[in-house]
Amino acid sequence: MDTAAYLRRLGLPGLLTAPASAETLRVLHMAHVERVSYEALEIWLGRTTTVDPVESAERIIGGRGGYCYHLNGAFSQLARALGYDVTRHVGGVQGRGGEPGVSGNHLVLTVRGLPSDANPGGEWLVDLGLGDALHEPLPLVAGTYRQGPFTYVLRPSEVAPGGWRLDHDPAGSFAGMDFGMSAVEMSAFADKHVELTTSPESGFVRVATVQRRDAYGVDTLRGLALTRLGRGAHSVTLGTARDYYAALADVFLLPLDDVSAGEKDRLWRKVYAAHESWLAGGSA
Repeated sequence: MDTAAYLRRLGLPGLLTAPASAETLRVLHMAHVERVSYEALEIWLGRTTTVDPVESAERIIGGRGGYCYHLNGAFSQLARALGYDVTRHVGGVQGRGGEPGVSGNHLVLTVRGLPSDANPGGEWLVDLGLGDALHEPLPLVAGTYRQGPFTYVLRPSEVAPGGWRLDHDPAGSFAGMDFGMSAVEMSAFADKHVELTTSPESGFVRVATVQRRDAYGVDTLRGLALTRLGRGAHSVTLGTARDYYAALADVFLLPLDDVSAGEKDRLWRKVYAAHESWLAGGSA
């Protein structure tokens, strides 16, 4: 992995030789969620990906994003290269109306050894792969935390002994996330990744979703519905391919330079058809 290129992608080239600290971790986390969108458009483009963190990092360096296995996987690789003590954990995101559990549909990171005034214990929850959730790392300490328009609660998990539960804000896109504290390798997510990228029941397969967090809120594109939650809240339906690709480039920093004109045309047709199916009461 080209660590210097990754930092340039984040707009932080000067951090290549910076010592690991809680404040620098915070800066890295914020820059990542603000510049690297949560997206699974590779599925809609018919492209196969893996959970290999180096592959994910190279795609991010090239201007794209990913979902949790890609974003947290790549960031774990970057953070380790910069001297951080990073651990990967199996997590489970609970949708609205779902049951909590550590299903493996989410990769979680913790970083330790970085004490601060607000977190003397020095252990942090780091998660760049929750779409509309964390903007900054959270102290791995039970409590209530406010970031932009969202309030989060971090508490002991009721389904993962010794683990943790993050309750999302009621306005968020999911109910919460549980994770255990055992360390795992990326191979632990390989089978679930195949399921999430191929199953007709997968949310990634059913809806082309893109999200990007900033300090004041989150922008979300679900199919053709573009919404803003937080400062500058609004909602609009994108009616043309031109508007769709302009939003990807301008709002989500995804110019899709790696996608050919033909691929863009096919992607637009698929997203448009899914939106029409949803309007007609279909599954999208």
